[in-house]
Amino acid sequence: MELVEQLITRAKANRQRIVLPEGTEERTLKAANQILTDEVADLILLGNPVEIAAMAQKFGLGNIGKAQIIDPENHPKQEAYAQLLCELRKKKGMTIEEARELVKNPLYLGCLIIKSGDADGQLAGARNTTGDVLRPALQIIKTSPGITCVSGAMLLLTHAPECGQNGVLVMGDVAVTPMPDANQLAQIAICTARTAKAVAGIDEPRVAMLSFSTKGSAKHEVVDKVVEAFDAALVPSVGASKAPGSAIAGKANVLVVPNLEVGNIGYKLVQRLGHATAVGPILQGIARPVNDLSRGCSVDDVYKMIAITANQAIAAKELENK
Repeated sequence: MELVEQLITRAKANRQRIVLPEGTEERTLKAANQILTDEVADLILLGNPVEIAAMAQKFGLGNIGKAQIIDPENHPKQEAYAQLLCELRKKKGMTIEEARELVKNPLYLGCLIIKSGDADGQLAGARNTTGDVLRPALQIIKTSPGITCVSGAMLLLTHAPECGQNGVLVMGDVAVTPMPDANQLAQIAICTARTAKAVAGIDEPRVAMLSFSTKGSAKHEVVDKVVEAFDAALVPSVGASKAPGSAIAGKANVLVVPNLEVGNIGYKLVQRLGHATAVGPILQGIARPVNDLSRGCSVDDVYKMIAITANQAIAAKELENK
């Protein structure tokens, strides 16, 4: 069974409540209809109910009525969410009047719904920037315990079964932190390993910290921040030669890059020249999953990311219950 099918199967077996703040965005609405048809997740659509109903009729989306639709401008919990936001941001000087205005913003409202325990995750970005998606998530939901930086992982589904786990690799950070320091790299490694388990189905994440130097063969400040780096992370014979005795060299399935530039170039080269499928980025490090779409996303991209967000939500609950 392919990875995407596995994600959908796991999501169906333990349905999560996913908020879609861009409820009147065409691609989002079409993907939502298919998610509801396939019973992959329970959805909360934020937007004007009349507009959503008109779009559903226009595009023949017969199952949109199965979603919970919340009008950000008028709903029963508006004041309760405003009070919650004011309490969360009072040290920053927020007034109740400011909070009442912000809860009308679907991106803020979605995070407040999650914070209140009324939903399990959120997906947006088809219409909004990454900064706009992340800001309320960090202000309201905040980062996971022990984590101070948010990062983004990319699933690489390659045609090389000898690499990673049957050709599946997870790479981070490819989305958020331009130049992480040593502490942030360690956090990115932890979060990317968690994503590998939660999303890629990798039971035993093996993390390689990548650099241009192998085990100290070169001295540079970029190398210094990487505790162990394997330029032969995926090839056992080369790994055995360059890093003898390592349990990771040549067997890595999670790749942590030294900076955002390397991450973006790396995954795109694998995608374009290696004809791999790249899925993501998947945001990680937030206490509850909040994911960001590309504004050029397709309906299929939205569908997959809803399934991924649901899998992250399942994993987050499991981690809390340990």
